[in-house]
Amino acid sequence: MLVRSPLSLVMMLLTAGLLPAAEPPGNPIYDQPLAAAADPDFAIQGEYAGQLDTGLGPIKTGARVIALGNGTFHTVLYLGGLPGEGWNKEVYEGDGVMKDGAAVFQQPQGSGRIQNGTLTMTTSEGDVVGTLSRTERKSPTLGQKPPEGAVVLFDGKSAAAFDNARITDDGLLIPPATSRQKFASCQLHLEFRTPYMPQARDQGRGNSGCYLQGRYEVQILDSFGLAGKNNECGGIYSVKDPDSNLCYPPLTWQTYDIDYTTADYDASGKKLKNARMTVRHNGVVIHENVELPRATTAAPVAEGPEKGPLYLQDHGNPVRFRNIWIVEKSGG
Repeated sequence: MLVRSPLSLVMMLLTAGLLPAAEPPGNPIYDQPLAAAADPDFAIQGEYAGQLDTGLGPIKTGARVIALGNGTFHTVLYLGGLPGEGWNKEVYEGDGVMKDGAAVFQQPQGSGRIQNGTLTMTTSEGDVVGTLSRTERKSPTLGQKPPEGAVVLFDGKSAAAFDNARITDDGLLIPPATSRQKFASCQLHLEFRTPYMPQARDQGRGNSGCYLQGRYEVQILDSFGLAGKNNECGGIYSVKDPDSNLCYPPLTWQTYDIDYTTADYDASGKKLKNARMTVRHNGVVIHENVELPRATTAAPVAEGPEKGPLYLQDHGNPVRFRNIWIVEKSGG
């Protein structure tokens, strides 16, 4: 029997063949994948991709399963594929809990089961309508080497290019970090990783920020599976939502590649033209030549004609950075 409504596909029973373990007390924070593996929910959360038959033939479909701590989950189904891979803007959502050694999402219309990395979806009558396999996407610009003439701010060896910055034992940059060199128009590449904080919510879950010239923030946050707002990952904070939420699961390395053009000022310091930026998140354009009418909320540097630093915000969460470099534009 085929599913007659896409909505019924997400009213599902989601089961993982993993035995639950006691959740650490309080608000657990994992900044390394090996440590996070001790939490059985970490193996369930993630992205899944495949095809489902909605009654009109197979359709490419993606799913995100978000761990919320203590054996609870939220799932988002994307018809057309995962964001950045064909999603048609249609989503359906559901919640679930650990039950009898499984993570269970259930409604009368349908069900699903994850086992050995495969999500099998069925109708309420038990007919299989498709399978989605767990996938781990990688940004196409991950590990990109700086071109000749680039200013290398961090390569894992030293934090000397920043004020108030430290390095982890495994060579990652710890914010806060303010570059000693200041820049005008430029192209920025940086790589970041948010921690796994399953019980945290909203702005308390893997929060940081990347400020161009210390003035304009592209938000960094564990926004995996969220709607994609200006205060979520990829958003130009308080200015514009990203065109799509390309945030990967926590503890996955991600990239920002930002083309930034500084504002123009006259000799008296009056602004004549706003700054602009194009942002690629994990290789996908989420802001294209967006005008920045003002400095974003909590920017440490006021708008002005002077060059400004790259500032990486510390918001109390162990967000980590690596492979940071800038190419200055001619005349910038």
